[in-house]
Amino acid sequence: MSTLPDPQAFLDQFTLFLGFDWASDHHDVIAVDGAGRIRLDRSFQDDAEGWGQLRRSLLELAPLGAGQVAVAVETCNGPAVERLLEMGCAVYPLNPNAARQYRGRKRPSGAKSDRLDAWSFADALRTDGQGWKRLLADDPLTQELRLLCRDEVKLIEQRTALVLQLRAALHEYYPAAMQAFEDWVSPNAWAFIERFPTPERLIRAGRRQWEKFLHTHPFSRPEHYARRLEIFARAQEFCGS
Repeated sequence: MSTLPDPQAFLDQFTLFLGFDWASDHHDVIAVDGAGRIRLDRSFQDDAEGWGQLRRSLLELAPLGAGQVAVAVETCNGPAVERLLEMGCAVYPLNPNAARQYRGRKRPSGAKSDRLDAWSFADALRTDGQGWKRLLADDPLTQELRLLCRDEVKLIEQRTALVLQLRAALHEYYPAAMQAFEDWVSPNAWAFIERFPTPERLIRAGRRQWEKFLHTHPFSRPEHYARRLEIFARAQEFCGS
C-alpha cells in the first residue's frame, strides 16, 4: 500500500519556496516561507551580475546547497534551470496547464504578469509541492550534451537568418547568383559571392575564371555546369535597366 505525500513533512523540508518566472533577458522571483509570507520579491537581469545578486539575496534567507530552497519554474530545461540546480536549489518544473491553473488562484481572470506568475508558483509549491516531481540534476556528460544541443540549435537559427538576409540581398542586387545556385547553405555558394561579389566583377573575370571556380568548387549536380556558365555570361542582364 502506497503512502500519500505528507504536506507537513514537505513544508518542514524547506526554508523558502521560490516562484521563478523566466524570460530571455530578465527573470522575476518571489520567495515565501512556510507560512506563505513573502520574504523576497525582485526582478534581475539574466547576466552574471543578476544571478550573483539573486544568490546573495537567497543566502541572507537560507543556506544554499543545503537543500533548503525549493523552486517552481514553468520549464524543465534551459540555462535558468541549470543555474538553479548549480546553486543547490530543489527544482520543481511546472507544465503550462498546471501553471495556468495556479495563476488563476491569484487572479481569477488568468491574466498574465511576471510578478503574479512568480508569486502564484511560489505559493502553489508551498501548498501542493508534496505531490510534484522534483527535477534531478543530470550527470556531467548529459549536461554537456544538452548544452551542445542547445548551442547547435542556436547556431542553426543564426545560419538560417543569415541565409535569408543573403537571399534577399541577392534577389535585389545580384539575381544572377540566385539563378545559378539553389543551396545557399552550401559553402561553395558562399565562396562564389566572395570570389565574384558583384555582377560587374563576375563579367570582368571572364569565362576562364568562371570555369576555374566551378572546377575548384564542385557542386552536387555537375549537369548544371553549362547552365551556370550561360547565366554568368548574362549576369548584367538579370539586373535590368
